[in-house]
Parts: sequence; C-alpha cells; structure tokens
Amino acid sequence: MKRKFIFTVTFLPFLFLALAHARGFFSFFEKEKTLTEEEVNYHSGEVLGEMSGKQQNLFSKGNLFNITHFVPIRKEGFSDLVISGAHASVILDVDSGTLLHYNNGKEKRQIASLTKIMTAILVVENVSDLDEEVVIDEDSIYTEGTRIGCPRSGYCIGERLKVGEKISVRSLLEAMLMNSANDAATALGKYVGGGSIDNFVKMMNEKAKEIGLNDSYFCTPSGLEIEGQESQCYSTAYDIARIGAYSMNYKIIWDIMRFPNKTIYSTDGKYAHEIFNTDRLLGEDHDYLGGKTGFTPLAGYSLLMGASDDTKKHRIVAVVLDDPYRWQDIKTMFDWAFQSYEWK
Repeated sequence: MKRKFIFTVTFLPFLFLALAHARGFFSFFEKEKTLTEEEVNYHSGEVLGEMSGKQQNLFSKGNLFNITHFVPIRKEGFSDLVISGAHASVILDVDSGTLLHYNNGKEKRQIASLTKIMTAILVVENVSDLDEEVVIDEDSIYTEGTRIGCPRSGYCIGERLKVGEKISVRSLLEAMLMNSANDAATALGKYVGGGSIDNFVKMMNEKAKEIGLNDSYFCTPSGLEIEGQESQCYSTAYDIARIGAYSMNYKIIWDIMRFPNKTIYSTDGKYAHEIFNTDRLLGEDHDYLGGKTGFTPLAGYSLLMGASDDTKKHRIVAVVLDDPYRWQDIKTMFDWAFQSYEWK
C-alpha cells in the first residue's frame, strides 16, 4: 500500500520523521545516485506535493512549476536509469516539478551554450517587440566560437554579421537558439543590458536567484567562459533542467528551436544570413519539443531537450552534461521516462 504525505513549509520540522517512514524513499536512486544528506536538506524546503518511494516532487520557491493534478508515478517493475556516459544527468517533469531521474544533479560544471536558454528568457521578458532593431558593434563581431556564417570557430561558409548592420531581435534570437551563434548572443546581451554585457550578466544572475537557482553563476550571454575565470562560470544539470522548464512559459523560444534552417536578413534587406539548427534529432520524433546543444573543451558535449508523451498533456525536460554520447543518451532517457512512469 502506498503511503502519501502532504508537506508544507509550516511542517518542515516533521519532514525527516516522515521520510524515515517512507519505505524505500532513498533507494529510488541507485547507490551512486543517492541524494546526500546535504542535498536532501537543500531540497526539503521545496517539497509541497505528494511523495512515494519512487519519486519526489520539488517545487521552486519562485513558483517555477505549476501545481497540477497530474503527477508522474513510477510503474512497478521498472529499474532505475543509468546514463554512464554523462557526468551529470537529470529528467524533470515540467508541470509538477517531479524528478524522474537524477545523477550528480547538483555537481557544478561549465555548461557552455546551454547558457543561451537563460539569455533567451531575458530577451523575451525584456523586449516587448521582437522586431526591434539592433545595431551590430565590434564586440559582437569579434566574439569567439560559433558565429553567424561560421558554424564552428575558424570555419566560415556564409555571410557574417557586419559592424553597423541593423538586424531584428527576433533574427538574432533565431540565430542564437538554432545555430548557437555567440555573436548573436553577445549582441542580444548588450541590447537588453542597455549597452553593457556586465549589466546583462547581472540580470542573468538575478533571474537565477528569482526562480530559485542556487547553484548557478553566469558569466556571459553566450556561455563562453572568461579566460582565467573559467571556474566562476557554472551551473548544474538540475538547475539547467529547471531553466528549461521555466522557458516553456514562452512558446516563441521552443518554436524557434524547432526550425530546421532559415535565412535571416538585415532590416534593410542588404545582408542575408543562412542559419542551421544544431539539433540532430529534429524531425526524428514528433514528440520531441526541441532542444539546445552546448560545447566547450571544459564543458564537454552537453544537451537539454524537451519531449511530450503520446497524449501531448505531459512534458519533460532531460539534461546531460559532459556526455560524448549525448544524442543517443537523451533518446534513451525519453524512452525510459515515458515507459517507466504514468501520470495520475
């Protein structure tokens, strides 16, 4: 018989007494994935929903998740998931905040271009008209790594942005999310930050605190680490999953991430730029909602993706950090999640 516990912040002193009687609570992670006492303490203030021996419901203090009537419940007979290639991996139910899978979810690591999800959130929250015009400056042009016209550093096959070029916020947002263009991210950061990258970075970290992320610190809008300060730029798989869930409040972000390719233009029509999506799973499964890639030598190959079940009523996000097999592992994570859980 399943035991159910309802928690509120008022009854936090009784939390651990209740957990002690919740048979199998700590066993729902494999031994190497078990939440440490520190992690349990960290999460305990966020437990507002129903717990069983196969799940825990986590809600942010910033109302990141919607409290719904549907909660994913682990089916009998399904074993825990192992993603051995990833240094960290998490699966999160978007609408309830339930963790379906957790491995090293609070390990602080560089996250590279997964940062651009936070940048996109700030753009759509602070720019009322995405057709507003941005003037490209030298700071944006000389941003390293992937840029518009250059699918990887030092390899340019298309028209690059020009100093003084005028282009819409929408077009830069598309280039940043689809093509992971660092110059587009820098231009957007400066525009939203009132001409200052430092101001935009401050906004990023304030937003992180606002939505209850305590294990993230952003250094740049693109996700490039600052030379000599690499260790100061970090997040976690758990925080990135929460950012991904939060970003689903904005349909435009996930619509853009599903475009396979596109030509964007300067506002005067003088320059045309071909951009392509870095998502290798695009179009492979109609239930995939989109995703964002990330790579730097320090961060390794990372990935955030969203998916829905067959009913289209339940959405999850999956994150892997530093995983050379990220594409196959994300597919495995989605298959496992929807086979192992049912929403009740």
